[in-house]
Amino acid sequence: MKFIPKHLDYTRSPYTGLTRESWIEAGKFLLEGIFRQLSGTEDPIVLARTETEVSYPHLYAPAAQQERERRAETFEGLARSFFIASVLLHEEPELCISGIPLREYYKTQILRTVTPGDPLYAGSYREMQALCAPDIDPGKPFQQTVETCALVIGLSLSETEIWETCSRVEQDRIADFLRDWAKSSTVPQNWRLFNMLDMAFLFRHGYEIDETIMQEHAQAILDYYVGDGWYRDGESFDYYSCWAFNVYGPLWCSWYGYERMPELAAQFEAHSHSLMRSYPDFFDADGWTTMWGRSCIYRNAATSAFDGNLFLKSPSLSYGRARQIASGSLLQFLGREDVFAEGIPSLGFYGKFLPLVQSYSCAESPFWLGKAFLCLHLPKGHPFWTAREERGSFDALRAGEVKETVLDGPALAFTNHGASGETILRTGKVRKRRDDLHGMWNYGKLCYNSKFPWEAAASEQIEPQQYTVESLWNSRVLRGNVIFWCGQREAVLYRRQFFDYRMEEECHWFDAVNLADFPVPLGIFRADKLRLNQRPCVVRLGSYGFPDNGTEILRREDGSGACAVILKGRDHEGSPRQMAMTIYDGWESLRTVESRGTNPDSSSSLILLAEMRLSRRYDASESHVLLSQVITKEELSDFSEEELFPLEGIDYGDPYRSGASGTIRLRLKNGAERRIDYGGIERRLCL
Repeated sequence: MKFIPKHLDYTRSPYTGLTRESWIEAGKFLLEGIFRQLSGTEDPIVLARTETEVSYPHLYAPAAQQERERRAETFEGLARSFFIASVLLHEEPELCISGIPLREYYKTQILRTVTPGDPLYAGSYREMQALCAPDIDPGKPFQQTVETCALVIGLSLSETEIWETCSRVEQDRIADFLRDWAKSSTVPQNWRLFNMLDMAFLFRHGYEIDETIMQEHAQAILDYYVGDGWYRDGESFDYYSCWAFNVYGPLWCSWYGYERMPELAAQFEAHSHSLMRSYPDFFDADGWTTMWGRSCIYRNAATSAFDGNLFLKSPSLSYGRARQIASGSLLQFLGREDVFAEGIPSLGFYGKFLPLVQSYSCAESPFWLGKAFLCLHLPKGHPFWTAREERGSFDALRAGEVKETVLDGPALAFTNHGASGETILRTGKVRKRRDDLHGMWNYGKLCYNSKFPWEAAASEQIEPQQYTVESLWNSRVLRGNVIFWCGQREAVLYRRQFFDYRMEEECHWFDAVNLADFPVPLGIFRADKLRLNQRPCVVRLGSYGFPDNGTEILRREDGSGACAVILKGRDHEGSPRQMAMTIYDGWESLRTVESRGTNPDSSSSLILLAEMRLSRRYDASESHVLLSQVITKEELSDFSEEELFPLEGIDYGDPYRSGASGTIRLRLKNGAERRIDYGGIERRLCL
């Protein structure tokens, strides 16, 4: 089962064909997957579970924890599906899905959720604390805070259909429930926005709130801002900056900030406008979302930041590009059968994929993607729907050109490749525990590609798009768990990745690699320099994972001793894919590794693996500079000789090939030159 739109318009939407009517169809399609599992208005949205290894409710947890998680899961199913149902109800108040009238269903379920004593009551903050006894944390947050925010957004977008049909007694009951959670403890990061919107909703409807709490939350949120529209979410940067900060912030301005705290609202507004200047280039030519960061199960929710900008007084987004991205990302997921399990989006990026699932997710969690449907609050005559689709920067790029965007605040560099239509993301300011494999996969890959989603480890020694170092003394394998950002100089991006980094020890004890890379027409070229103590050792570097559904493998060499391996095949959907990895100086071998169950696109996959060995503990004659590249495209025509082997020459600064001043020069066949200066890294390390 997959979504097949009926209303298409390739004149207004030349790249996706989708119209506002198509989006309404898609929303109904998602709700049908839910409601076909219900028998009537009394049934809660608790979906079939197939991913019990990681996600909650945790079946073997203590009874009190199971009760907390049961209540949270039920509320999550209601609130997140309401993202979609609310805008559809406002469009079609008498809408029925699988024979169930939506207006009656959501009104019934909302009132049961907020009514003490009802079996579906989500609970008060104090009751949730009691279920934590005897270990009561006075500041502990609970999942209900998240879902109250989804609830108030849905109630606002279907105000005449749900809220205004409630009696004053029923409205007060909803308000009492919301007020309890709005004033209670929350997580000191993006969660503060949930409390802010709860209070803003109450304020809009005449209920008293504590404005000192509101002001503290709003100021704290603004303090997380780092520039270019991005906020630090706790310690990391990821899509939460876009589907939380840059959706809820503008909503707060509209509901409350413009009227009551205009100076703070002006800051949220400016930040959203700043994001709009570069965020379209975060997506590829097809509008696809890159698999990166936590909560990848939310999929195309990343596009909701565009609609967030439309809640402001004076939006600044490009309407045609924003809709092309939103529609393209919608089709990226809803257009694939493997995304759905019994009509419900699975816990995965495409199909079920446990390596990316977090313990805070449940079967209903993927409906956070419903935030992408908030754009349906815009009427059919709005420019978001009437503008002709555009591909933004990709429309201006010639085949061999690359547009690069480097944002130092959030430590993000993304490149739009005119030759392939792909977007490649490189990140920094990453710090994960050395045993946090999920964190390293989500954040610590050297590159993230819009068409080649990240792959989990094929084995302890083999990590796609990551270095590993295996000691030949004790066979211990070190992984890169911390990436410092050093910024871009002379078109080269610099970072430093540490292996098995631990905060309690000084960094000179840790092995590291100085990362220096730059874009080429079809990918990224690497000129990395090792800083290793754990020698003798074997160093490995993997390519992206390649979906193996019948793959042709080719090997090529040029006269300089460089070697390339090419993979030609198709992804799970049958679309052509091609990838090549080339190794130059420093590397000793390049081979193909087979893997199963590690790729989110296909059950079987291939990884190209470069290897080299350092045989002595201290020896300047052993090469410490590793030159390589990975290039990709979505067609099967052969890579050219220049694409496979772009180097014309390499100029080292000393006979030991490590750079007299930490500098080498790479001369490319297209006439360009890249000067790699490792000496400048040390003074610019930044987390």
